[in-house]
Amino acid sequence: MLAHFGHHLLAALLIPLLPFIRDDFILDYTQAGWLVSAFTLSYGISQLPAGWLADRLGTRIVLTIGISGVALSGLLVGLSPTYIMMILFLVLLGATGGGYHPASAPLVSALVEPKNRGSALGLHQIGGSASFFLAPLIAVAIATALGWRGSFITLAIPIMVFGIVFYVLLGRRGYSKKSKHPMPQSHTEAPPIPGRLRRLTAFIILGIANQSLIMSIISFISLFIVDHFGVSEEAAAALLALFYSAGLWAGPLGGYLSDHLGKVPVILVASLIAGPIIYLLNVVPYGWGISAVLLILGMCQMVCMPVSEAYIISRTSERRRSTILGIYYFGSRGGPGALTPVLGYLIDRFGFYTSFTTMGATLLAVTLGCSIFLWGSRD
Repeated sequence: MLAHFGHHLLAALLIPLLPFIRDDFILDYTQAGWLVSAFTLSYGISQLPAGWLADRLGTRIVLTIGISGVALSGLLVGLSPTYIMMILFLVLLGATGGGYHPASAPLVSALVEPKNRGSALGLHQIGGSASFFLAPLIAVAIATALGWRGSFITLAIPIMVFGIVFYVLLGRRGYSKKSKHPMPQSHTEAPPIPGRLRRLTAFIILGIANQSLIMSIISFISLFIVDHFGVSEEAAAALLALFYSAGLWAGPLGGYLSDHLGKVPVILVASLIAGPIIYLLNVVPYGWGISAVLLILGMCQMVCMPVSEAYIISRTSERRRSTILGIYYFGSRGGPGALTPVLGYLIDRFGFYTSFTTMGATLLAVTLGCSIFLWGSRD
């Protein structure tokens, strides 16, 4: 959980600080969207070779790069003098972080019995969610005193130090070399059943759509709140933190429910709720209305994250598990990078109402389409 927190903290600063960065570089919505895409696209693409690298370099090195390497890249983001340089360093930020999840998720799941896999991955998610929850509050407080660059620089240093400490701790636990990894005894997977590949494909598509569509919207939420409601950057950051606070409880809850009720019903219900909730961003008032919508939308996303990981791990062999996870992470982490500039263009051209409505309808349509292949299956 601590490693997951450190891995995400620097990247979590970007969206809450986007209003500050936009004013500094004088950007429109499309240009602001490209900043988010620079990170998310490289982060998603780097997931593909990450499992291969973890097998050859070892979990210890890959996880450490995912913490200290990310911190160093975040430091460079804070020092970037121009818009173009910031884009380049955000690409580096994504590239250095791509190996964390393909290395950590199988390791966490291997430490528990299959019946508790969702709960374990949900607990691991708390660390990442905590970073996104605290980042808006910490980043804006530092930015008010030191500017947005000060937030990146100030937080990068302790995370870099933690990554080094984590490297030492992994070595003491025996994860010093690939050939000597004390991997727990693998659990017997269920034998192949008819239609497994079709359901796995539908599940992965739904998980990617849920993550990508919601996160592309969240990329613009702080700008939406500032421009649409006319409130301060600090107020927008507080509401963004409310969205991510769902991960502190919805992730573990989603994992627990998936262990007891089944993974398919949980992801279908969450995704069916998310589509209409996205539309409500257009009509709810500032205050309790936007707060409730962001909290429910955060719940719909955070519930699905450990459920998707647990489903993929339980439906793939150990030999191909990192590869399949890499494909899922490529889509779910890189998908927002592809959608964010598109959404920024739509907002510039048609406004928030049409753009949010389109995204909500798309998620609802994808969910209904995937449910045809998943209906009747509990796991």
